[in-house]
Amino acid sequence: MTTTVTTFLWFDTLAEEAAEFYTSLVPDSQVTDISRGPDGAAFIVSLELAGHSLTLLNGGPAHPHTDAASIQVVVDGQEEVDRLWDAFTAEGKPGPCGWLTDKYGLSWQIVPSGLPQLMGGADPARSAAASTALRTMSKIDLETLQDAYDNA
Repeated sequence: MTTTVTTFLWFDTLAEEAAEFYTSLVPDSQVTDISRGPDGAAFIVSLELAGHSLTLLNGGPAHPHTDAASIQVVVDGQEEVDRLWDAFTAEGKPGPCGWLTDKYGLSWQIVPSGLPQLMGGADPARSAAASTALRTMSKIDLETLQDAYDNA
């Protein structure tokens, strides 16, 4: 028996559109299956985002997304942070410390891969300085965090 884990997300009616949007933004991603109802509309959409399996359900308006759960995307470099941030917030809204809400109401974290080293570095004072700088940001600025860490 094989065990798999998939993130399952409830959408009102735009699961297929959201899946196409997400797979267009995150490299190495694809829609893997769409189950349609009798009317031809998508009911369940399966996709992979950079190897992470998600299932999106068009279940109606009863369960809107909240920021209590988010999808974290860890990327290499500021350029990729900027690209994804701009795309996800274009019709969405920025949040604090790298969090944002996309146009479908789903919460995301766009995080540069260097962040854990700054936040958990060997020098607690430097990590605290980076953490303090992070709390002033919406979109993460890796250079500013590195400067805070280096100059503490």
